[in-house]
Amino acid sequence: MTATILIADDDAVQRRLVENMVRRSGYEAIVVEGGDAAIAALTADGPVIDALVLDLVMPGLDGMGVLAKIREADINVPVIVQTAHGGIDNVVSAMRAGAHDFVVKPVGIERLQVCLRNALNASALKSELRRVRHSREGRLTFADIVTRSEAMANVLKAAQKAASSSIPVLIEGESGVGKELFARAIHGTGERSAKPFVAVNCGAIPDNLVESILFGHEKGSFTGATERHAGKFVEASGGTLFLDEVSELPLAAQVKLLRALQEGAVEAVGGRKPVKVDVRIISATNRRLLDRVKAGEFREDLFYRLHVLPLTIPPLRMRRDDIPNLLRHFLARFCAEENRTITGISGEAMAGLSQLNWPGNIRQLENAVYRAVVMSESEQLGLSDFPLIGAQPAAETDDPLVLEPMLQRAPSMIPGNETPIVPPLPDASSLSMLAQDGDMRPLEELEAEIIRFAISHYRGQMSEVARRLKIGRSTLYRKLDDMAAHEEQ
Repeated sequence: MTATILIADDDAVQRRLVENMVRRSGYEAIVVEGGDAAIAALTADGPVIDALVLDLVMPGLDGMGVLAKIREADINVPVIVQTAHGGIDNVVSAMRAGAHDFVVKPVGIERLQVCLRNALNASALKSELRRVRHSREGRLTFADIVTRSEAMANVLKAAQKAASSSIPVLIEGESGVGKELFARAIHGTGERSAKPFVAVNCGAIPDNLVESILFGHEKGSFTGATERHAGKFVEASGGTLFLDEVSELPLAAQVKLLRALQEGAVEAVGGRKPVKVDVRIISATNRRLLDRVKAGEFREDLFYRLHVLPLTIPPLRMRRDDIPNLLRHFLARFCAEENRTITGISGEAMAGLSQLNWPGNIRQLENAVYRAVVMSESEQLGLSDFPLIGAQPAAETDDPLVLEPMLQRAPSMIPGNETPIVPPLPDASSLSMLAQDGDMRPLEELEAEIIRFAISHYRGQMSEVARRLKIGRSTLYRKLDDMAAHEEQ
């Protein structure tokens, strides 16, 4: 999802000019006529505002008043103020009041682009540093999760409800989607946030040490036990125990884990009596745990103990709208860590990265940006800084630079921008509901023809196609993949 810029100006002509420049720069624009409307847009439950272009002189609540209310409400949005010639005193006051930058009317598109890019980069860096600090301090919340995708909305809503109780949560999802981040956010938002958060990777523990690490051991209880060890359950008492890759636990350890959950007590290896513990359990797996149960590799009774509130985090390829925001955050962090002055990522590279499938999900995306920051020799990351763009087949895209691989995969779907690569589709009014034999055509066939016509009509602009068909872009991409697979059969 591209950044959303709020424009507040009482002059209708100026509003239209700035809105046009913002959209030409590749951002979404929301326009309001005054200060009160700007504050309402910033505090509403609608689209998240990434930056504000604010006129200082407006009737009613003026620009300085808006800056004061933003500061009072602790709204973290960069503000670019607009001023007429000779208004330098107002600019100084606005910068002291928290504005990030200023432009002089009438602003040119190059100057506005630089201001917006710098403001968004600074905001991303501030947010990313805050997230890293919260992670180190054990204070992560859902505000630290970088997402605006519709595919994540229900997951976030359920996780936020789970945070207010001690209900066991099972987080399922592919490797690299951020399962531990969600677990830490649930812990950091709940009543146990001041208590320990203890993470255990069950898949990385040798089978013969699982019980010792989870439940502890007494000194001399086995060869090598030279001192007493409390165990992760006792360490997490009062807080949260995160069992990552819980599906990898051996069956013998599963029995003891089930007993600990049922009785709220653990017995150390070599111990004589159980120790009471108060632990909130959050578990995670990159496999479908129910399939492990059916295969006899995971106990069914333990499954139902853990599977009280399941959360499934969608892979990155199902929430491509998050990729631009994640790229900005990672770029800001690695530039700060590596002391690089990279201004941003080119539109071509951003489009190409947004269309990859990312089998390693967010972790792979993060590493790709890290490599690009270290290896790049230019002030802006481009296509050449991301070898993955040429190595992976691209998905459907609006960008002609990455359209060709898609056309090779599904050539009958999307026409080129200049000349169609498929026979012209019939006029919309001539869509036939009946097959040649007089029977109704299958719904799937009709839907495919409508999608092809929409893509042809809007000349491959997938955002517009999805908007006009009133479906999400991820849904449109999925339908195109299904159509391509059907045609290949």
